[in-house]
Order: sequence, then structure tokens, then C-alpha cells
Amino acid sequence: MKLAEIKTILAGTPTEEQLVELKKDERSGVQKLLAAYDKKREKEKMERQRFANMLNYEKEYMALPGIQYIAGVDEAGRGPLAGPLVIAGVILPEDVFIAGLNDSKKLSEAKREALYPEILEKAVAVLVNVVSISNIDKENIYHATQEGMEQILRQLRVRPQVALVDAMHPHVEGVETVPIIHGDALSASIAAASVVAKVTRDRLMQKLDQVYPQYGLAQNKGYGSQLHMDAIRKFGATKIHRRSYEPVRSMNLPPVEARDNYLFEPENGREDAGLQELLEDLEA
Repeated sequence: MKLAEIKTILAGTPTEEQLVELKKDERSGVQKLLAAYDKKREKEKMERQRFANMLNYEKEYMALPGIQYIAGVDEAGRGPLAGPLVIAGVILPEDVFIAGLNDSKKLSEAKREALYPEILEKAVAVLVNVVSISNIDKENIYHATQEGMEQILRQLRVRPQVALVDAMHPHVEGVETVPIIHGDALSASIAAASVVAKVTRDRLMQKLDQVYPQYGLAQNKGYGSQLHMDAIRKFGATKIHRRSYEPVRSMNLPPVEARDNYLFEPENGREDAGLQELLEDLEA
């Protein structure tokens, strides 16, 4: 066979018989292709093992009687000066495999964007909660996060019996919540939620950057970068700035307009109508 034909075979799923025959081929080009194939297969094996380890919490609770669904819950945006907090809840099926899934903070933006549609496709249920700036200021960020997570667990289309949560302990009747420190790096369900929350919030901040370009929101995502802090001093705060966070707090500005949190089920490739309405309200 020509090297191009062998390359095509190895790019697919070769049979054991084909591999045995190719190993008999002494051409250096064939042996290099086989070495690359073996390296790729070993890498895939290690990735599957890593992902299997990220399902240890899920397996532990699924083994208990009466447990059918486990949700992972995580948030993005607790620390920024501007923009909403976004929380996501994700229920994954038992036999799931999503290569490369990890704590969203350990992934590049391109990798998160690539994982996002795969998570939506494979998940049993996904729900996103955009926590309003008024609720963050009213409740404080900790309680706003906890209440937002509780809303997620009450309204997920599929009711979980257990929720694995990154370092928080929401209280919902009928749902056992398990806070896990650094859970987004230890649980596949929490990691999936962290990616959905991060991608959703980053997209929101990129759109808000078009309305408030002087604050650099597309780059800093609302955090207190030097450009952002300088812009607040020069232009003041907007309706998307949190009044309870410094330096905005010291400005003694009137509170932002009260509004409820917004929950929606994301659908890949479709802009959510209610989310678009929320954005238009923030932009007005």
C-alpha cells in the first residue's frame, strides 16, 4: 500500500488485523505513521482515564439507592465590578465522555467555545440563571449566588436527587447538595456547568462591550483592570456596574433598577429571545 492509503487507514479505526500487517512493513515511513498512531491512541487512553476520574463523585452517588440524576452547579462572575452573575446547572448521562472537559478557568476561550455545544448536545438537562445586578447589590454576592443556585435546582427540567456544587451549599428540599472545594476540577458535572456559565457570561460581556466600549468589557469581562478603573474615574459608572462593589460603592449612586433573575435553557445555535430582551434592557 502507498503511504497515503496507510495514513487514511490510521486516521480512522483500523482493525487489529490491519495493524498486525502494517507492523510487518519495514518501510521507515510506515513505522513513523504507526508510532504517531500509537502515541495518539495512548493519549486518548489517558484522556479517557482522566475523565473517568472526574466522574468519581457521580459514580459514588449514583451507586446509592434512589439516585437517578445528579446535577453539577457552578457560576461565573462573582468578582467583577460590572455585569451580571451567571450560574449554570448541568445533568450529564451516566455513560458520558467529553474529551478535554475541565475547570473552565484551565481552558482557553477557543476550547470552552468548542466544548459548549458538545455539553448541550450530550447533557440530559441544562439550565442557566442570569442573576441580576440589583439582586447582587441587594442580597450581597454570596447570598445572591446561593439563591441563584437554589433557583436552578428547583427549575431544572429534570429533577436531580443530588447536586454537586463548587464550594457552595444551596438548600433545596428533596435535593442533597454536596459542596466540593475546587469541584470544577474534580467533577465532570461541575466542570460542564462551569464551561456553560463562563461561555454564557463572556458572550454577554462581549455584547455589552459594544454598548459601553470605553470600559474594555470584552477583554476584562467586568473585572477591575487598569483600563476599567481609569474609565470609571473618567466616565463614571453605568447601569451594569454593581453598586455594592468599590470603587462604585463610594460614589453613592442611586441603585440600579430592580429586576428578577432570568432563567433559560440554552439551545446551541439559537439566540434566546428572553436573554436578548434582557440585553436590550441593560443596553438602554
